[in-house]
Amino acid sequence: MDAGGQGAVTRGGGDPRHVPVLLDRCVELLEPALAHEGAVMVDCTLGLGGHSEAVLERIPTTSVIGIDRDPHALALAGERLAAYGARFTGVHAVYDELPEVIAESRDGATSVDAILFDLGVSSMQLDLRERGFMYAEDAPLDMRMDDTTGQTAADVLNSYDVPELTRVLREYGEERFAPRIARAIVARRDSAPWTTSGPLVELLYAVIPAPARRTGGHPAKRTFQALRMEVNDELGVLRRAIPASLRAIAVGGRVVVESYHSLEDRLVKQAFAQASRLDVPPDLPFIPAGMEPEFRLVVRGAEQADEAESAHNPRAASVRLRAIERVRPPSSSSPSRGA
Repeated sequence: MDAGGQGAVTRGGGDPRHVPVLLDRCVELLEPALAHEGAVMVDCTLGLGGHSEAVLERIPTTSVIGIDRDPHALALAGERLAAYGARFTGVHAVYDELPEVIAESRDGATSVDAILFDLGVSSMQLDLRERGFMYAEDAPLDMRMDDTTGQTAADVLNSYDVPELTRVLREYGEERFAPRIARAIVARRDSAPWTTSGPLVELLYAVIPAPARRTGGHPAKRTFQALRMEVNDELGVLRRAIPASLRAIAVGGRVVVESYHSLEDRLVKQAFAQASRLDVPPDLPFIPAGMEPEFRLVVRGAEQADEAESAHNPRAASVRLRAIERVRPPSSSSPSRGA
């Protein structure tokens, strides 16, 4: 599960609070796909640019297209990576728009050499009170990764009925008191609409039984996580983006994903397993030509951060890293590397 709220995972960044998780391992997994001249990587979750900076610095043959839905993060990352000139291109988009971003950034091209996803909310978003991701202090209930568009967490709390709120809290927060919390949220808004996080935290303390509050971290963690995922349609975006990334990878290219929530990791695991599955009868003595899988798993299962990294950066504790490589062209066409 994503750490959510105060402890949610970071993406990118330059100070100790913004250390990218498993940075060296990500670069190690990406490098074989990027070691040729003219290689292109898409960083689908640019954040403050930590992963992109490491790739640009350590793999000089590579250019990076960085996607982020947060215009503020995009501007800061652009400043940070300006020294790399034309090797870096920043794009304001949601990462399920990956095919369009590649085509527009590469003169109609349909494939790249590597794609990186570091899922979750960025530290910069957590650190800014006005973004509304925090539960440690009273703040506007916003939670939009792109604060220029879409519904806010306050909109969700003020408009969803009890069944809808229960679904959100149960599915995205795995909150066992979801029905009780949803009823309390709806009852409270009859007298005062939801605007800031402080009253919501107070309500959660009142509604969640004391024994449950003593385990599993802050009692607001699961609710805030669920609201954030609903506001930003995080699972819906991921369901569209992972298949799109597999289609967009050239032969020899790799997709690397860091997940921090069990639902996210499950989606990635299933997509990678299906793409790398050998679809022939198990008793067949040989694999017919053209029936080999298009992909192979680079990481068996999911890798995790070691104890040392988790101790230094608590946000690494829940990471699950997976990687896959395209080993042959799609059956319908044969894109050249980086075409």
